[in-house]
Amino acid sequence: MKSDSYDGTMHKPVRKAVIPAAGFGTRFLPFSKSVPKEMLPIVDRPVIQFIVAEAVAAGMDDILIVTSRHKKVMEDHFDRFPELEMALEQKGKTAELDEIIELTRMANIHFVRQGEALGLGHAIGMAETHVGDQPFVVLLGDDIMHERAGVLDGMVDAYNQHGSSVVALMEVDPDEISSYGCAAAEPTDNDRLHRVTGLVEKPAAAEAPSNLAVMGRYLFTPTIFDEIRSTGPGVGGEIQITDAMVSLLDREPLFGYSFTEGRFDTGKKEDYLRAVVELTLERDDVGPAFRDILADVCRREGLL
Repeated sequence: MKSDSYDGTMHKPVRKAVIPAAGFGTRFLPFSKSVPKEMLPIVDRPVIQFIVAEAVAAGMDDILIVTSRHKKVMEDHFDRFPELEMALEQKGKTAELDEIIELTRMANIHFVRQGEALGLGHAIGMAETHVGDQPFVVLLGDDIMHERAGVLDGMVDAYNQHGSSVVALMEVDPDEISSYGCAAAEPTDNDRLHRVTGLVEKPAAAEAPSNLAVMGRYLFTPTIFDEIRSTGPGVGGEIQITDAMVSLLDREPLFGYSFTEGRFDTGKKEDYLRAVVELTLERDDVGPAFRDILADVCRREGLL
């Protein structure tokens, strides 16, 4: 039942996260026919591990991953593997053993299957029973946000101040806005925080209210579940979270936290490769050698 008023003073701490990861990943066929795109490796860690680590670093300790029938490998990744652990222990590979055990202790990680591909709004709606009356963050399963962007921390800070839902926003070129949800927004006294006044899902450039695109991170109060249930199919015949957020505007304030760097859309081949390069270069163990490899390739190709 919808409430008649919004009271931002009665907000609860954000401790839960939802990661929708049920899509087919058709851009990465044939690989994604048998292995989920969220398991694409950045050296020796899959994309989904970066997403979970980001949530944990921002204070989330209860994580629900929404999957589909061909993605059990993600559950296995975060589960214990006694035979492997025993083998590593017997071989004295304590560093590797500690790493895979720590992986299973990152947070309380749960899984639920989205039986039908009915859209992002539907996937988020599947978390209602798990989330209950708590606020929660949503992290898209193919968007890695570098810690330097400070996106989730900034969104949680905004929620703690206003007690209201927050979305991540990033300026994009006008010819790219049709690939995203687009926000109409007003400035606040915080340069990175905007008051969202309207949202349009994947508008044509000429019809877009701004060049502020919704980018892969959401923080919702549980009120969003009311709106998802009352939202019909939208663009593409799917239940769009953007449409539910438009309805949410009638219930409570909605803020946008803007950032300018540090996003890797690993659902796109070129951006996935960029993530591999940049995140590998940052590593102490393989970064220096990889830098030499890149320099050698660039010299060979006449780029240096």
